[in-house]
Amino acid sequence: MPIPPPPLIAVVGPVETSLLAAWVAHYRHLGIERFLIAFHFPDHVPDAQRHDLQAAVRELGILPAGMSIGPWHEHTDTELRDALRHRAGPGWHLLADADEFQQYPAPLTEVIAHAESSGHRVVGGLMLDRITADGSLTGWQSDRGLDLAYPLGGHLTHRLLHGDPRKVVLARHDVVVASGNHRAPGNRPDMDRLCAVHHFKWRSGVLEDLRRRVQHFTSGTWQEHTPAVREEATRLLEHIDQHRGVINASDTRFAFRRVSLGHLPSGWAEEARGVFTAWRPYAHTGNH
Repeated sequence: MPIPPPPLIAVVGPVETSLLAAWVAHYRHLGIERFLIAFHFPDHVPDAQRHDLQAAVRELGILPAGMSIGPWHEHTDTELRDALRHRAGPGWHLLADADEFQQYPAPLTEVIAHAESSGHRVVGGLMLDRITADGSLTGWQSDRGLDLAYPLGGHLTHRLLHGDPRKVVLARHDVVVASGNHRAPGNRPDMDRLCAVHHFKWRSGVLEDLRRRVQHFTSGTWQEHTPAVREEATRLLEHIDQHRGVINASDTRFAFRRVSLGHLPSGWAEEARGVFTAWRPYAHTGNH
């Protein structure tokens, strides 16, 4: 019996309608047919932007599963995501944020079949941060495409921000997945078959979002479980200030090079395995 494509589960915030359209097209190209999307908008997002995004997703043939407005507490995404997973029902679930474009070493149904035959209940991925050629945080024209706008891929999340670059990209319905889809306690993916999670976060508007995040988590307006998210945002803001408003694409620590959504980076399996297995949580000291 052939394995059906999994439903895609996502909590979507105030992204550009062009990014959302590209994201949906990307996953449809991978074979996804069912999208379970919930929107969550912090209070500062204008009514017009909320309406535009909801209209845009309907124009793409997707009926949003829900919409909420309010503080973006650290637990908000997890609760909304788990409600969507419950609605999705039995089988495999694909988990992706709206700025994450997953790239697999084989067709999606083959990836799931291999996981099942090898006894894995999750499939793992590793973040590959995408930036512009000069590291500037700019917008993009949809007619140019993401690969042209953000041609470089590297390891910014963990080597600068000390964030967790590991992702659970596919999980059985009965597997509990932690906040941010970073891990599934008690379940380990196949380290030799990690997907690349192209991470298009570093765009126009991200600095305002990060400053707002630091402000609200520091004041307690938004609830946090640990200071990790706030400290990661602060590290990026400090880096930008030190490099005249851009990400330092030439810093060899980040291993930025030209990549594409069309094919996995050269040597990806070995590179991803090395990062995934070596990564350890950062020791939070209260300092930045």
